[in-house]
Amino acid sequence: MQPTRREMLGSLGALATAGGWIALNAGEAAAQPAGGALPAAKEYVLPPLPYAYDALEPYIDKETMMLHHDKHEAAYVKGVNEAIAGLAAARQSGKPEDIAKVRALTDSLAFNGSGVILHDIFWPNMKKGGGGEPKGDLARYVARDFGSFSGFQAQFNEAGLKVQGSGWAILAWEPLAARLVVLGAEKHQNVTMWGCVPLLVLDVWEHAYYLKYQNKRADYIQAFGKVVNWDNVAERLNGAMKLTA
Repeated sequence: MQPTRREMLGSLGALATAGGWIALNAGEAAAQPAGGALPAAKEYVLPPLPYAYDALEPYIDKETMMLHHDKHEAAYVKGVNEAIAGLAAARQSGKPEDIAKVRALTDSLAFNGSGVILHDIFWPNMKKGGGGEPKGDLARYVARDFGSFSGFQAQFNEAGLKVQGSGWAILAWEPLAARLVVLGAEKHQNVTMWGCVPLLVLDVWEHAYYLKYQNKRADYIQAFGKVVNWDNVAERLNGAMKLTA
């Protein structure tokens, strides 16, 4: 018997990040153990880029890619692992002065963990020779939920342009209503929508574009459209749809 949509949504908490996102690997739904010993939780690691640092030039420059991946995401990886270790130490200690650290450590977990997860989606969302428009079922869903690809693109670009401060533009699958939505997330973890599966993410923190584009965020957003890996986005959609009853 297939679970109902609400039953499916009730189980999503185990997959959600601190910011409310469900971050599936491309084309995969999260596996649940069928009994027996649980596997050990994994430590977060910095994944290698799926292409050379200069592969996305002239749209995304080599120097920015090196700084963005090797320094900024590496800092998020370090931060989320330290937050998890700090929370474990506080629980083990049980001392009031250590339990009092939970609030700050939880904030760090949300901030750094969301940064790691969104960046791990961001890198394969791009490729050399990318851009254009989606095809197949992804294209059909874009047309259904946004009226046209140009309608989606205008909304997505505007969301990225108008994020307050630093943040992301995100194309996500919302499994409760089985539809695509575009969201703008401030920082990594604020102004999100619970249960959504991010499919395409655009980093609009200044470190993602300032070396090349300076304060011209709109130019950077236009350039991102030239390197979108729609095959990767389509794979993520296929995985996300498995969560929809």
